[in-house]
Amino acid sequence: MTPEQNKTAEKMKTVKAAWDKAPSGPKKDAALKHFQAAEKAHTAKNDAEANKELDAATHALA
Repeated sequence: MTPEQNKTAEKMKTVKAAWDKAPSGPKKDAALKHFQAAEKAHTAKNDAEANKELDAATHALA
């Protein structure tokens, strides 16, 4: 893994932890959609898209 991929993987763990702690509701549902898109982008080695989706997930939880 490149340093960028490692950074994205760490960000995914952080966002997943925040999602796990969030109360159920529309914000959590919206964040899940972004997180799943981030996982898909990360699997495709598209770190820019993955980071964009992780930021969107974090924003959705706010």
